[in-house]
Amino acid sequence: MSQDDREAMEFDVVIVGAGPSGLAAACRLMQQAQAAGTELSVCVVEKGSEVGAHILSGAILETRALDELFPDWEARGAPIGVPVAEDQVLYLPNQERTLQFPDWLVPRTLHNQGNYIVSLGNLCRWLAEQAEALGVEIFPGFAASEVLYHDNGAVKGIATGDMGVSRDGQPNDSYMQGIELHARYTLFAEGCRGHLGKSLYQNFSLDAEADSQHYGLGIKELWDIAPELHQPGLVVHGTGWPLSDGTSGGFFLYHGDKQQVVVGLIVDLNYSNPHVSPFDEFQRLKHHPALAQYLTGGKRVSYGARAICKGGYNALPKMTFPGGLLIGCNAGTLNFAKIKGTHTAMKSGLLAAETVFEALQQGDSGGNELHEYRERFQASWVHEELYASRNFGPALHRLGPVLGGAFNFLDQNLFRGKLPFRLRDDTPDHAQMKPAEKSRAIEYPKPDGVLSFDKLSSVYLSNTQHAEDQPCHLTLQDASIPISVNLPRYEEPAQRYCPAGVYEVVQETAGKRFQINAQNCLHCKTCDIKDPAQNIRWVVPEGGGGPNYPNM
Repeated sequence: MSQDDREAMEFDVVIVGAGPSGLAAACRLMQQAQAAGTELSVCVVEKGSEVGAHILSGAILETRALDELFPDWEARGAPIGVPVAEDQVLYLPNQERTLQFPDWLVPRTLHNQGNYIVSLGNLCRWLAEQAEALGVEIFPGFAASEVLYHDNGAVKGIATGDMGVSRDGQPNDSYMQGIELHARYTLFAEGCRGHLGKSLYQNFSLDAEADSQHYGLGIKELWDIAPELHQPGLVVHGTGWPLSDGTSGGFFLYHGDKQQVVVGLIVDLNYSNPHVSPFDEFQRLKHHPALAQYLTGGKRVSYGARAICKGGYNALPKMTFPGGLLIGCNAGTLNFAKIKGTHTAMKSGLLAAETVFEALQQGDSGGNELHEYRERFQASWVHEELYASRNFGPALHRLGPVLGGAFNFLDQNLFRGKLPFRLRDDTPDHAQMKPAEKSRAIEYPKPDGVLSFDKLSSVYLSNTQHAEDQPCHLTLQDASIPISVNLPRYEEPAQRYCPAGVYEVVQETAGKRFQINAQNCLHCKTCDIKDPAQNIRWVVPEGGGGPNYPNM
């Protein structure tokens, strides 16, 4: 298992992650190469079993970046078929009542005319087809587990993880050593809280001048509903009940095609009460008449969860370093004021591709720091959009949903994001948690199996699979902390913030034991973010493991 004799493959550009930013970058690189009549080798490595398997989003798509990449996307058969027909923004004061905001009171960033309801997983599958037709090599089922460096410290590429390694770290009968993918430039497009991106932040101090990143946990279900209840193009956003005691977030319900709706809840991970269970808050939410009116009589067909970066402009890191770039949600480009990140992620990928190709065309041999990317980014509409929304999240965090919402109405609708100051929120989400004894206990109702469900039946609908005999990919820096520190102080919140039932405290004869059910993991990264001791470290499991979302 020596790393010295790993097979190596050489490319001009390696891209880690087949999400919207990575695939947009791959396509634009090859478009430029074909236009210039030059050869270019581009590889995309994806840890999911197939492209789209790990993609989870709402999703409402603003096509601005897609229009730039493929102006003829409709003729090409892009899976974008349901235009937004109506926006509703609701406030739920309690478990029965609903208040709908008039359009003129809604921040303009939440107006979705001209946008589309899509499955982002299916869009990524289509983008992968376009990339392969252009000559991009895509390797699904291979997890990028390690950043490789030149002797001078510049990024050299990545290595994929070994496969067929048993729990004790020894190779088994199916062992296959990982390979090295070397590149002149490597683009990291892993999505929110990327495993390699996290190490790059630390190695190159990329967030030294940025505010702390903030996160939300997005939980989503796909439902078949009764034909008479289906309103294609209806987009519902809202906030309020059941979240309380300073726990903030919002819900969504989108009427797509094929008599299906997607319903979900985003819980901000800066909550302080360790008794909060985002999963159970979501299950409780679906009983509210505002949502139950559509779901009653329907059938839940899929489930998933994923953390999202919501720090916005204030938390943007330095995205350049010798030999590579951070793009998309790996850099936190999501515009939380719009509750959208696909168009901004794709645009960051296009800018990266244009920067890299220009450097290579000028004879760049690789390994340099492409400062030009920062200049392109700052001159782009994505920078303008994120800057205009810079106060949206901090206003909600600092002022609450009512006063924060009023501020955002003024900031976005009247001043168009041009107020001459910037609100800041620099406390990390994991540092917000209060001791359990100082927090209100929460008793969640039992699921009824009709509108609300338990975690294990939900994970089943995510098609999550991991090879059983492999090292645990959820590692503890100190194995004693969950029982000796987190349990007495916070009643071990991992049992509740994980939306997949991965973590349990088990009572045994010898005492309590912290159990990790890694096979349930949805790769949402919440544990890596919210653990108050920052003791849990998420690393990639064997390639191909994790959820297999069919239409999310």
